[in-house]
Amino acid sequence: MSAEADGGTRGTPAAAEPEIEVRDAVSAPDADGRPRRVTRRFPLFTRDTARPEGGGRAAPGDAPAPARQWPILAVLSVVGLGLLVTAFDAFRVGLLLIGAALLGGAALRWFLPRVGMLAVRSRFTDIVTYGILGSAIVLLALMAQPKPWLEIPFLDDALHFTVRNSQ
Repeated sequence: MSAEADGGTRGTPAAAEPEIEVRDAVSAPDADGRPRRVTRRFPLFTRDTARPEGGGRAAPGDAPAPARQWPILAVLSVVGLGLLVTAFDAFRVGLLLIGAALLGGAALRWFLPRVGMLAVRSRFTDIVTYGILGSAIVLLALMAQPKPWLEIPFLDDALHFTVRNSQ
């Protein structure tokens, strides 16, 4: 058994303090350049947040700041346009733009390796979150009253069933 495994001092004088074994998922080197990581388990309490995969710059570092973050600027611009259209009483078109922006964000997150600040969590979680929220907004905008553009008969029956039975 090595001195590291049994908590020994690795040949240091007996008066020196024994080496403290760090049980942390962080593999940063100690003062001597040796990695401190002794386990692959994640710590119970994290001290830092890792950058999400794909969370680097979307353009080279010498490009101007807006160009480096073009994916999130594109999504936010379409969302802003959708909010503006909604404010001018075309709520269905505005909501469709907002939903399309989220679906576009999901597509960008899927196809581009680097999307800058559009990457919030892991790639899978971002795609699922943007996709579900964008789809829900588009679906609700298409079904909004009056004169819905999309009618789903079983939802209408379910609504009439719940309203009729709750009275």
